[in-house]
Amino acid sequence: MQEAAPIGVFDSGYGGLTVLKELVAQLPEYDFMYLGDNARAPYGTRSFETVYQYTLDAVKWFFAQGCHLVMLACNTASAKALRSIQQNDLPTLAPDKRVLGVIRPSTEIIGQYSETNEIGILATKGTVASNSYPIEIEKFFPAITVYQEACPMWVPIIENNEMDNVGTHHFIKKNLHHLFQKGDNIDVVLLACTHYPLMRKQIEEYLPVAVKLLSQGEIVARSLADYLKRHPEMDEKCRKTGQLTFFTTDATEDFDEKGSAFFGQALASQHVSL
Repeated sequence: MQEAAPIGVFDSGYGGLTVLKELVAQLPEYDFMYLGDNARAPYGTRSFETVYQYTLDAVKWFFAQGCHLVMLACNTASAKALRSIQQNDLPTLAPDKRVLGVIRPSTEIIGQYSETNEIGILATKGTVASNSYPIEIEKFFPAITVYQEACPMWVPIIENNEMDNVGTHHFIKKNLHHLFQKGDNIDVVLLACTHYPLMRKQIEEYLPVAVKLLSQGEIVARSLADYLKRHPEMDEKCRKTGQLTFFTTDATEDFDEKGSAFFGQALASQHVSL
């Protein structure tokens, strides 16, 4: 039998730490290995081919560390790279390993929260351009209309810890106004970028009272727990000593400082090159 290893969790930078936080809360006994490709972030404005290549580099790195299961805790990577990696690369690269994303778990259940059958998606330009959310939601909830709004300023605002200044509130109001102009019966809004939960309080200030605001972390964590129950052969390959390790492709000092805000506690990372 192959040696058990941590579950790999990948993001272009810090945002995936909000997903990892929920994974650890849901599955505290499991080992997790996090990699942030901060040196090449952001992914949201890059081409499909570039995001695919960067994400494949990271997946190969996780496999080289012994990981059998990798979670792309990044909406842009999930939207632009996951399908190609699953269909074209895994069969020859590592047919016994698995790569999962954050879009499918959200789209499988989001319709359960809506009474009007109108849903709003707040995301990066790359995720919106991929059209992944409307495509996936239609598979599970064909009666639902999906409206998307790209919020290109939100990630740099969050990474620079500028969530409470006047300019930030301007961009939040502007993006939400655009979204609700597209669909005035929206009753569920999904934060389809793992950075956005850090700005949840500010976003809620400008949302209509009846609108439900969903983050992905808890949804993805429940989905992974269910996946491991349904796939005991993969669960056996996941090491369970409760150990967490963090890696970044950029400066560890910056990652540790900013990353702690996303993860909710202090962390110490190591540098790697992809």
